Amino acid sequence: MKKQSYKVDILSVAKAAGVSAATVSRVMNHPDLVNPTTLKRVEKAIRKTGYVRNRAAQMIHGRRSATLGLVVPTVNYSIFAELVQSFNDTVVDLGFTLVLATHGYDLTAEYKVLRKLLEHRVDGIALVGLDHSDDTYRLLASQDVPVVAAWSYAKSSRISCIGSDNREAGRVAADHLLALGHRRIGLVFPPTHENDRARGRLEAVELALRDAGIEIPDAWRVRSPYSVAHAKSVCHELLSEQKGITGLICGNDIIAQGALSSAMQLGLRIPQDLSIVGIGDFAGSADMYPALSTVQIPAQQIGMEAGRYLVESIANPDPVEIVRRKMEVVLKPRATTGHADGG
Repeated sequence: MKKQSYKVDILSVAKAAGVSAATVSRVMNHPDLVNPTTLKRVEKAIRKTGYVRNRAAQMIHGRRSATLGLVVPTVNYSIFAELVQSFNDTVVDLGFTLVLATHGYDLTAEYKVLRKLLEHRVDGIALVGLDHSDDTYRLLASQDVPVVAAWSYAKSSRISCIGSDNREAGRVAADHLLALGHRRIGLVFPPTHENDRARGRLEAVELALRDAGIEIPDAWRVRSPYSVAHAKSVCHELLSEQKGITGLICGNDIIAQGALSSAMQLGLRIPQDLSIVGIGDFAGSADMYPALSTVQIPAQQIGMEAGRYLVESIANPDPVEIVRRKMEVVLKPRATTGHADGG
């Protein structure tokens, strides 16, 4: 992602919108006093230029805030808990304070949250994944602030990234069930729109199954958000109506937990009647009964590396270089998967 060669200020916005700097200031501070047409024109210019007002202007010039922003989709369940904790512990040890925010898997909300963090002049930003709105990418490009995408890795990322290849995680999960002889496999994944993690995993799973000569009926593909209760409900319907399934590949461990609960409630033996594999290896997955087979995303390592990268980037800024670090995924076969013949 190419950085702008100039610092966007209020005059840049005024010029782009064809209004005075005073009008831009009024839009930022008292939008209710601005003509709606002018308001929209200025807001469009703000988005286009990536301008962020400096709420910390009263601070001593040149003094850093010693804060870092971490924006995650959710703090519900344990999906990003290890990442957040590891990131926090790392940056605190290095003299920084973490400001944590969530956006609920809504990239429009993510943009608004990011603007607030930048207005308060955080020294660096960490986001989750590589799916972000164009407004967010433009905003990041306009600011002289280090940024890193944690959790996901891609060779062609627009910003620095430290994480795992989610396509590889999906392939490892599929290969595990295939190696155990499963051919009648159901897929339970979260919505993939604006979620590169889920999309990459699902695409890789479907490719691995096709390469093995397996076509999954549409009825064996269901969607569930990141919710144990919702996953339990959709899996109960799936397993009640589709009797031939011998294996389930779940988009993450939260969904797998719901699938396991549903299967046991239906009286299915795990793994003799049904094998279940998740992705993530979240805290507690190894301690479930039966222990969940899954593909480990090294969340603690990712959080630590992302935190160190941001702090190093603040100390030694390089606006040109994009860093891409890949963390390997690891299969964790446990008690929820077995051979397709029940042996």
